[in-house]
Amino acid sequence: MYYFKKKLYLCIMKINPIFKVRTVAGENIILLQGKSSADMTRVIAFNDSALLMWNSLLSKDFTVDDAVNVLLDNYEVEESVARKDAESWVMVLQENGLLLAE
Repeated sequence: MYYFKKKLYLCIMKINPIFKVRTVAGENIILLQGKSSADMTRVIAFNDSALLMWNSLLSKDFTVDDAVNVLLDNYEVEESVARKDAESWVMVLQENGLLLAE
């Protein structure tokens, strides 16, 4: 995990455009379909800040620093907190195949 996080700072990413955020029962979600009938469908739910980063960075090449700046520009939060949140968001996207990395 540390190696990936270290590499993450150097990585230029893009949100995979095949995934779309849907609002269902007031929740912002992405459905991830399993590859076989044995796999279950998974759901990723976005809170307001995760949705803001998604919408702000959709269709753009970005880095973790860009995600941090989205949070800093829109919330009164310390940079260390914004960085932790942005890193967590990127890790969830990466672990679920929602990112294209160069």
